Amino acid sequence: MNQFWKEMGISMILGLLVPSVLLSAVVAVARSRSALLTPPEETIFETANSMTTEPAQEDVRILVLNKEGQAIEMGLRDYLTAVVLAEMPVSFEDEALKAQSVVARTYIMRAAGGASKHESAAVCMDSACCQGYMAPETFLAKGGKEQDVQRIRELVAATDGEVLTYGGELIEATYFSCSGGVTENAVAVWGTDVPYLRSVESPGEEHAAHFTDTVTFGSGEFASKLGISLTGKPAGWFSETTYTEGGGVATMKIGTETFSGTQLRKLLGLRSTAFEVSTVDDRIIVTTHGYGHRVGMSQYGADAMAVAGSTYPEILTYYYQGTELAVYTD
Repeated sequence: MNQFWKEMGISMILGLLVPSVLLSAVVAVARSRSALLTPPEETIFETANSMTTEPAQEDVRILVLNKEGQAIEMGLRDYLTAVVLAEMPVSFEDEALKAQSVVARTYIMRAAGGASKHESAAVCMDSACCQGYMAPETFLAKGGKEQDVQRIRELVAATDGEVLTYGGELIEATYFSCSGGVTENAVAVWGTDVPYLRSVESPGEEHAAHFTDTVTFGSGEFASKLGISLTGKPAGWFSETTYTEGGGVATMKIGTETFSGTQLRKLLGLRSTAFEVSTVDDRIIVTTHGYGHRVGMSQYGADAMAVAGSTYPEILTYYYQGTELAVYTD
């Protein structure tokens, strides 16, 4: 373990003893060891409600693994612009895009402060691992418009320095495409209870591309994917099913085996754990609701809230209940 991580561990311990100083400790360690994160001089965190000045213009430098596995340095604002371009449709409302900017910033700063999955950089550009990334030039090459890039830059800049905290610590800012109407508790997906990642209703997602999906399996294909032997008609394979608070499948008994909803999602390649199973002859029909792990902020739900008039702080504190919007200033 290098010196950066040793100091990071000391800061985390101090944060447990004195929560109110953890965020400034994270920033202090990151400033003194700029391998992953170099925030502005004299950086401190304050709750948004206590702010008397505008957030500082971001000059943080971060290390990001590109798709070739090389660590490259870039400015935080440029990185966030590329993340928002990759992760959320530019057609979404401004307040939803601002919410995405804050969540993405919280994710990268938490990673750079000691929660990175990588040794040589804070994050990578793979959405399946960290956060998606689409450089403006790539966006334009795919048919995007320059005015949309500029709009995203401005919306990212409008939230400069803003992050989400809980109990004085940066949160685990998970997000996903759409929930199918209800988000999920973190414990139902990852087995760990997180107080601010709770199931909430998420109305207005019906226009999402994957609000509902249907996939059909042949009986042999279905059994093969699960790695079990099944006999008789598929209609008799399914029995005891339990559900999570967020409406996902907690457990389902198939034949003589019991699977968790997360296992079935992975084995069958489903879009979410919120699903129902029906059969027609030798075919198994699985209908899913939502797209993603369904924990944290629903992107389509955030857009629906923005359309209804919610501001981005309202969106964020709804999906991450009990959190506070904080900023760093110089």
